[in-house]
Amino acid sequence: MLDNHETKMVQRALLVGAYIDSSAKAETESLLAELEELVDTLGIPVIERMLVFHREQHAKFLIGSGKAEEIAAHALEHKLDVIIFDNDLTPSQQRNWEKIAPGVAVIDRQEVILDIFGKRAQTREARLQVELAKLEYSLPRLTRAWGHLARQGGGIGGRGEGESQLEQDKRRIRNAILRCKDELKEVRSSRATQRKDRQRTPVPNAAIVGYTNSGKSSLLRRLTGADVFIEDKLFATLDTTTRKIELPNNQPLLLTDTVGFVRKLPHRLIEAFNATLEEAVIADFLIHLLDASQPEVMEFYNTTMKVLKELGAEPKHMLVVFNKIDKVEDPAIIANLRRHFPDAQFISIYNGTGIDALVERISEYASDGSAVYELRLPSSAADVVARLHRAAKILETEYLDDGVRIVVFLSARLAADYSEYIVDRKTGRVGEQPPLEQ
Repeated sequence: MLDNHETKMVQRALLVGAYIDSSAKAETESLLAELEELVDTLGIPVIERMLVFHREQHAKFLIGSGKAEEIAAHALEHKLDVIIFDNDLTPSQQRNWEKIAPGVAVIDRQEVILDIFGKRAQTREARLQVELAKLEYSLPRLTRAWGHLARQGGGIGGRGEGESQLEQDKRRIRNAILRCKDELKEVRSSRATQRKDRQRTPVPNAAIVGYTNSGKSSLLRRLTGADVFIEDKLFATLDTTTRKIELPNNQPLLLTDTVGFVRKLPHRLIEAFNATLEEAVIADFLIHLLDASQPEVMEFYNTTMKVLKELGAEPKHMLVVFNKIDKVEDPAIIANLRRHFPDAQFISIYNGTGIDALVERISEYASDGSAVYELRLPSSAADVVARLHRAAKILETEYLDDGVRIVVFLSARLAADYSEYIVDRKTGRVGEQPPLEQ
């Protein structure tokens, strides 16, 4: 795996995308272009991209030996530092490649993504999740770093110095995996407590989800004014950011930016980042942001939906939003997207087009089932009054001799929490009754 020191030294990369079905050539080329963006995020210059057609999977090199030796010779001749496959390589395949291309590192897309995650993670939880994913990825590949051990094993059945060192390293990594998992349990327990506290004052919450680099962090900043990290690179955001905003109807909303998805996201990262992506699972509704200027926008939509399904968040109430319409030159593209997604919003965060309409739609989603209620609270319920001011839109407040009368805009969920204070508009008695108006 390329750590920061190694990454600075890697100056020349060759990208390889292998495919066995001729109909998959265009998709392989698209994925290879995405891989170049990922590699660029690590600061590694790409010298060349190479598409390789092979009729069947080969256990030794993934592709045929003849083609593998040709690529290795090409890398050595042009003094390349690393060969990066868009395909997953087994540990033995990586070792075989590095034998025929001595001095050239050979890695795959998984390793690139793991290295990006390692550079981007900021919170303790995200760093632990990255460390766990890296450890689990590295364990079966340890012998890559110990190629000299074959000469130290003491023969068949022997237990020489090399074997002992390798076993020690494997044991060290297994112990580190257990430590990471234990620490993650503690962090997730703390997150669960924070989530319960948040749900006691259940302000509606929405999660912005979507393909990486679609503009999720930019949308969060545009809607909230939050000072969040924004960069035009894949995986610029790994740690979730939640901000509270006030909608035009004065209703509060918690808005969360989440990690973006890519095609062929390593499954271990879906598992490792489950706690981070969990924000999408617990949200009241999702804002699915897509880059309308991308030719693969439909594929990006399907990729995100597939990951959400794995997380159990797919059935959520979802608002589909197409961003970057200022970059779309052909009106037919937008027309086609509107046919597929008649309820979608079309915006440009860059120039502000469609933002006001989007905010109105978000308000509709956030206030789904909300209505105006009259509440009567005793003087002793000052904490309840304070909680109401934080959680809901107060329309009218009147202080009485024996308490306070409040007219408030509440969601159906909040209304259930304050049912003991709700006034029957016909009889004036306190108890859960229909709202004043819908």
